[in-house]
Amino acid sequence: MSVSAHGASPIAQIGEWLKEAEKKEALEPAAMSVATVDADGRPSLRMVLLRGIDERGLVFYTNLGSRKAADIRVNPYVALCLHWKSMTRQVRVEGRASQVSDAEADAYFASRPRDSQIGAWASKQSQVLEGRFALEARVAKYAARHAIGTVPRPDFWSGFRVVPEHVEFWEDRPFRLHERTVWDLVDGVWQSHKLYP
Repeated sequence: MSVSAHGASPIAQIGEWLKEAEKKEALEPAAMSVATVDADGRPSLRMVLLRGIDERGLVFYTNLGSRKAADIRVNPYVALCLHWKSMTRQVRVEGRASQVSDAEADAYFASRPRDSQIGAWASKQSQVLEGRFALEARVAKYAARHAIGTVPRPDFWSGFRVVPEHVEFWEDRPFRLHERTVWDLVDGVWQSHKLYP
C-alpha cells in the first residue's frame, strides 16, 4: 500500500470523472445508487442524484421520512456507486452519512425548479399512495398554498453528506484486465493501491 502520489484525496478524481460524464453521458450523469441497511440488517438500494461534491464529501437530498433516511438514522454507514456506461467507468464509495446543515439544505432547495419544490411538499415519500389522484390533489394544494413568493423548504426535506472512508475507481480494459484503484482513509491520510481485476 502506498500513500497517494498526489498527497490529496480521491474526491478530486471523482469530480474530474463527473465533469467528463456531464459531456458524454446522455442522461443523468449525476445518477448514483445509495445502499443503506436497516435496523434488522436488511439492505436497500436505490438511485438518487449527486447534488454536491467537495473535500467534505458527496451530497444527495431526500425526504427525511423516506426509507433511506430512516435507515441512515439507525446505521449511518452507506455505500454509493456512480456508473457511467458511455465511459465504461464506475466509482464505488463507502462512508458515513450525516445530515447537511439547514443553511445548505435551504440554499439547495432554493436552487430547485419551482415545480420540484412543490413536489417536495406534496410527496409523502415512501408512504402508501391511495391513488394517483391523491398525489395530484396534494400537488394542487401546495401549488395554491405557495402561489406567491418563494417556496420555503419543508422541515422534512434535507440532504445527507457521505464522508468517504473507502473509494474504488474502476475502468474497463481489453480482455477484462480492468484497472482498479482503491483509496482508504487511514488515520486521516488517504492511501492508495491497485487491485487485480
